[in-house]
Amino acid sequence: MLSSPRRPVALGAALAAALGIVLGSTLAVPGPAGAASVVKIGVDLPVSGADATNGIPTRNGVMLAVEQANAKPLPGGLKFEMSALDDAVQGVHDPAQGAQNVKTFIADSAVLGMVGPFNSNVAKAEIPLTNDAGLVQISPSNTNTGLTKGDDAKKLRTSHPDVNTYFRVCTTDDRQGAAAATFARKLGLKKAFIIDDNETYGKGLADVFEASFAKQGGAVLGHEHITKGQQDFKALLTKVHSASPDMIFFGGTTASGGGLVRKQMADVGMRDIKYVGGDGISDEEYLKETADMANNSYYTVAAPETSKLASAKAFVSAYHKRFGSNPGPYSANAYSASQIIIAAVLKGVKDNAGKLPTRLEVRQNVAATQNFDSPIGKIGFDRNGDTTAPILSFYAIRNGKAQFINQLNVKD
Repeated sequence: MLSSPRRPVALGAALAAALGIVLGSTLAVPGPAGAASVVKIGVDLPVSGADATNGIPTRNGVMLAVEQANAKPLPGGLKFEMSALDDAVQGVHDPAQGAQNVKTFIADSAVLGMVGPFNSNVAKAEIPLTNDAGLVQISPSNTNTGLTKGDDAKKLRTSHPDVNTYFRVCTTDDRQGAAAATFARKLGLKKAFIIDDNETYGKGLADVFEASFAKQGGAVLGHEHITKGQQDFKALLTKVHSASPDMIFFGGTTASGGGLVRKQMADVGMRDIKYVGGDGISDEEYLKETADMANNSYYTVAAPETSKLASAKAFVSAYHKRFGSNPGPYSANAYSASQIIIAAVLKGVKDNAGKLPTRLEVRQNVAATQNFDSPIGKIGFDRNGDTTAPILSFYAIRNGKAQFINQLNVKD
């Protein structure tokens, strides 16, 4: 039962060094870790449509972690396997599809943990299911604050209110939105018009940005919500133009309108107005969709820039060798989340004298993670499931390319 007492566990640098990998989980009765034992890590990400340019590199991070784990001698011939499903429908991440994917993972007793989802509104649909089943999930990229904090988070864990099965290795929008506002003010921007996609991530981020921007002396000229599937923003942008902002803040993703809004700004005489957003517009699809209008865009990412981290050097090299490209914004996060799951499974095997752990035991091991060595630094989780090492990165798009500006540890 999920209400059973939690055994103290220490998953730190020593364990990571000893095992060389990360965690996973299962609710099935433990069996011997023999030659036929396969532990699956479920992966739910958007890997088709407009979200694919972020989803695929993120999935690659999981794949690399699993392959590296299997390249090492594992107890009793144990093998890890990635079980990946797409949560995009008609090219856009979809909460209902994410929930269905989680049900598929839950029904497979070999799945002891999952990585994902990418988008916060998908997570909102999934967390009640994983909480009910006791299946641990670690998101590389969900940033909505209400997934882990406050009354919103409590409503998502109705089956087991006192048990957390959801964790994330990125920081939250209460920090990202405030940092984006500070970023905008340091760029000399004083008058903002805010647009969001009215989704869990986009609206939450935009609301935090609005409050923080105003608190820092900026003028908020308006705040509008777009609708799902909307393609034409010229009427809205004409209204925005009449307010004479020096920037537009967009809360949402490229797939939910972030690219089209920026592109159509040129049609209403707003080519030179700066455009600021969160990690939802950090993908390659944004650059493709906006073409030359991508310039003068700025965004935050709720993860460190791996090219600037000594701890990520080996990961970046291995990723490039395996996939022939540089990692995406959340590739290292997904790799690290997978490592934690793999390590949790292996600790369970060790504690159970060679038998596979249950999903409960894997969840307990993940929850106890502190000072875990990963490409994105030493990771731990607080009582809410949030990372204890929250880092934000800042970027500008110049000459059609994203350029790293700075990164900041935003721990309280």
